[in-house]
Amino acid sequence: MMTRLSPPSAVLLRNCDVFSPAPLGRQDVLLAGGQVVAMAAHLSDPPTDWPVDTIDLAGRRLIPGLIDGHVHFAGGGGEAGAATRVLPVQVSHLTLAGVTTAIGLLGTDTETRSMAELLANARGLAEFGLTTYCYTGGYQVPPKTLTGSVRGDLVHNDRIVAIGELAISDHRSSQPTLDELLRLASDAHVSGMITRKAGILHLHLGDGSRGLQLIEQALAQAELPARTYHPTHCNRNRRLWQQAKELSASGIYVDVTAFAADEDSLSAAQAMDDWLRTGLSPDRLTVSSDGGGCLPTFDNDGNLLHMDVGRSASLLEAVAELLAMGWRLDQVLPAFTSNVATLFRLPSKGRVAVGSDADLVVLGEDGTPWATLAGGHWLVREGKPLIRGLFEAQDF
Repeated sequence: MMTRLSPPSAVLLRNCDVFSPAPLGRQDVLLAGGQVVAMAAHLSDPPTDWPVDTIDLAGRRLIPGLIDGHVHFAGGGGEAGAATRVLPVQVSHLTLAGVTTAIGLLGTDTETRSMAELLANARGLAEFGLTTYCYTGGYQVPPKTLTGSVRGDLVHNDRIVAIGELAISDHRSSQPTLDELLRLASDAHVSGMITRKAGILHLHLGDGSRGLQLIEQALAQAELPARTYHPTHCNRNRRLWQQAKELSASGIYVDVTAFAADEDSLSAAQAMDDWLRTGLSPDRLTVSSDGGGCLPTFDNDGNLLHMDVGRSASLLEAVAELLAMGWRLDQVLPAFTSNVATLFRLPSKGRVAVGSDADLVVLGEDGTPWATLAGGHWLVREGKPLIRGLFEAQDF
């Protein structure tokens, strides 16, 4: 099944328990033209001849659509041969996870996968109503680009907003030097200034003993703002996590990945719980899924022992885990919504407010999306996807 989107109709959501992500209590929310146009404790009924879809949410929680800042739109993997390449992400993988904005990237393999392929996948997902952006580059230096330079990609392609995921402290990286890191960070920062885009260098962190050392050196030696560096997978081992917490005092944003933890790693919920209990800035933590990416385990010789695949659904699973720990929804939502919007300079995303985009999620009692709206379009309703890609399995 594949359905083309028609222009969004006006939608009046009554009796919503709104988290903007701050708690606003019971509100009526009116959507029109793809935006939130009115919100109050009680909105008057629209004229009977207006085409308004009115629904009483009976106190269900209404939150901003999640922003997943690390998704392999074209699929990741391939690190144990061509048969281990992960399939592309499908639209329902995102909408059923409550994700309305996603940022796609390439990883280890930039030979059989390309920027052109990544952009095509981003455009395909956007045809179903999602907001999609891309990073330029991948694990290695020099980065693979579309125009021949990362600055060219960032300046001349509106969908490309940042550089990443450049790999450091990982046996799969190209072992970048400090000078190479600084050159790319400068390209990210200056291009961001020119275009008003994110201006960040998104950095894959492996299990290597150097950890965040290159970023520490870059911060000490260059004039670039700390927000330029956005390390991810910082919860993959406890030594790296401790480094990330210490480095957060510099002003960087730290990203954790929502994956299943083992004895040496922390889940996204465990990491966020530790971050907040330690008293670190709640505004400087982001959570992403690595959706569609390979989550591998290697032996000491670099042989692949086991591979999982990242899922955007892990984001709301992390939220549920945090709520079970005793945190309030308004305390944890920013890392999945408004913090990401601030870092990526997306002012109309990540919040429920008049003038923001009508990207919203209605949570069911079990914490999964009862509904997902993107740009005012219903993509999921009553827990069922209304939009599927042409090649999705019907029993997904």
